[in-house]
This record gives sequence, C-alpha cells and structure tokens, in this order.
Amino acid sequence: MSTEQSRLVVLGFVENFGAGRVDVALNLLADDATWWVAGTPGEFGLAGLRTKAQLPELFQWLGTAMPQGVQVTVRGITAENERVALEVEARATTASGAAYHNFLHFLFEVRDGKIKSVREYLDTLHAQRELVER
Repeated sequence: MSTEQSRLVVLGFVENFGAGRVDVALNLLADDATWWVAGTPGEFGLAGLRTKAQLPELFQWLGTAMPQGVQVTVRGITAENERVALEVEARATTASGAAYHNFLHFLFEVRDGKIKSVREYLDTLHAQRELVER
C-alpha cells in the first residue's frame, strides 16, 4: 500500500469512530488486528492488549462512560508506507458530568487496506480518574 492509502484508511477509521459509526470503524480493522493501550494493567483499567473481537465491548464501555460521544480532533498526522502516527485531542463530558480532555498519540500499522495494529498513548492518570474511577 502507498503512504496515502494507509493515511486514508486511518483517517476513515477516526472519522467513523468519532461520528459514532463504530461498526464501520471496526470494519476497517483486519480480523487479526490488535489494539494496545499504554499503562500498567491492574493500575489503569484500560491498559493492555486487546484483539479485534474484544474491541466492541471496550467501545461500548467508552460509550457508556461518555454518553454524549467524544469530540475527536486530529492535531497532527505523519505517515510513511504502512505506518501512520496521529496526534489527537479528545474532549467529552463523562456520565458523571465531569470534563474529559486528553491528548493522545496513536501509531497505526496498515496492511492490505486494513488496520493491523494500533498502539495508543495517553494521559493514563487523567483517563483513570475521569473515566474508570467515576
């Protein structure tokens, strides 16, 4: 795949996820895709590695934690061949009414038109306090 094709696949994922079209977004992931979230499992409730089959449950939980959705703004993108790096700003109101505002970095690997892996880095303390513990 070309760099531009990889870039478009990732931007399609972000656009669909941000618009609440989770099924369409998930369809852009390869069947054997993995999603890793930074942090120490057991200390940060969202940390660890998940398979594509486990993502609907995670995304449903996020929808419950942020029932009005998440405003996702891409602040930067760097792409080279199959690797696409995104800097994202995320804003939401949590189910408890708290403000969630986080900056995230994602590293996507795209193969054959599908996202093969995602590595997500974020302010884990803020996410733990505002999403997991509330």
